[in-house]
Amino acid sequence: MSPTDDLFADLSPAAPEQIAEGAWLLRGFVLGEAEQLLDTIQQVASQAPFRHQVTPGGYSMSAAMSSCGDWGWVTDRQGYRYSAKDPLTDQPWPALPALLHEIAARAATVAGYPDFEPQACLINRYETGARMALHQDRDEADFDAPIVSLSLGAPISFLFGGMQRSDKPSRWLLQHGDAVVWGGKSRLHFHGVAPLGKRAEHPLTGAVRYNLTFRKVT
Repeated sequence: MSPTDDLFADLSPAAPEQIAEGAWLLRGFVLGEAEQLLDTIQQVASQAPFRHQVTPGGYSMSAAMSSCGDWGWVTDRQGYRYSAKDPLTDQPWPALPALLHEIAARAATVAGYPDFEPQACLINRYETGARMALHQDRDEADFDAPIVSLSLGAPISFLFGGMQRSDKPSRWLLQHGDAVVWGGKSRLHFHGVAPLGKRAEHPLTGAVRYNLTFRKVT
């Protein structure tokens, strides 16, 4: 057992916590696989390096991103969309690792969405000050499938709003190993994360937070 195993040995997944209709927070859901997941992220990034993508408005995103699976999410001056190829390499994205597929499907099932088949995994890397503004995930063709999100590393505040950008979001502190799943009536709710704090860190990642988000695209 490694020192980090000792550190988290007394932690176990908690009962699902409802944050909105159809939306659930699964605290500690992937603690047991956290180190494997971090290794997997690095393997994906060795093939599809993290990059700060540019929005259609010309702004560089503060979170660095990579992808794996049949589809990757990209943004540039032409707009937001999914692409079967990494625009940096013009090659297909790395295949979705079996571990990621299994965890995403398991989290969806626990939240009440069985038979989830993720086609894309977006991996965001947040460093101090990085954030994600409130937005809807609506570039997918299938809104019946849920979104599954995993958090690793430094803690961050997750914002979960309503169907309108102006709806006041609730705030949830996401810790290392937490998962969030939302679908059904919450599938198109606005959501984002507050800036990663200056003191936010974790023994395994330092002042970095990773987020893996799984979607069914077509």
